This record gives sequence, C-alpha cells and structure tokens, in this order.
Amino acid sequence: QLQLVESGGGLVQSGGSLRLSCVTSQYTLEYYAIGWFRQAPGKDREGVVCISAIDGTSTYYADSVKGRVSISRDNAKNTVYLQMNALKPEDTAVYYCAADLLVTTVEASCLHDSGYDYWGQGTQVTVSS
Repeated sequence: QLQLVESGGGLVQSGGSLRLSCVTSQYTLEYYAIGWFRQAPGKDREGVVCISAIDGTSTYYADSVKGRVSISRDNAKNTVYLQMNALKPEDTAVYYCAADLLVTTVEASCLHDSGYDYWGQGTQVTVSS
C-alpha cells in the first residue's frame, strides 16, 4: 500500500508563497501520476493540478490556479512539489496529494478525484487577508 505524506502547509499572508511536498518512503513514486487536490470548509474537494508519471512532462492545471502554481517532481527524492505563489484567502484549504499508477499523459480528467488509488492525509494551508 502506497503511503503518501504531505508537508509544507502553514499560515501565510495574502500574496505570499508556499511550497508543498508529497513524499513516499516505501516505493518509488516515479511510476505514479500525482494530483494535488484541496478542500475548503463546507466545500467539495477540487482538483488543483496533476503531473504525469515517470518524467513529469505532462501537466494539467485548474483555471483557478493557472499562472500562480507550479508542479514538479524529483524522482530521486520520491517527491512531488507544489509551488504556490501570489496566494489568496480563497486558496485556504486542506491540500491533499493522490497517486495513480502509470498514467503518462494527464488531461482535464486528472482533476477528478475518482481515478486515484492512494491519498495522503493532507496539509493545511491558511492564507490571511
């Protein structure tokens, strides 16, 4: 069973930046596409961005974060990063990473949470105004 651990969340002022990490220690993350999702209080979970397995050359961003967020992967460190800039109060949520085996091309459907096999516990991001 793949276990994912998110970190890097915290409290930041509007306009600030955070870098979230999604890491596993048991298996290589290289063979998994990774999606980042978020859930604000009282709202449904929404997809933020996805990155393909292996080389990470395929990515897909939600319109709400496009231009402010960047996803990358370091397979040597078994880690996927979510760099978030120009944060807004509406970005406040619990952020989750999820893994889907051997998806080498991602598209809009990767922002739907139903296709993922493994999930982390989440990390809280709070953006103050």
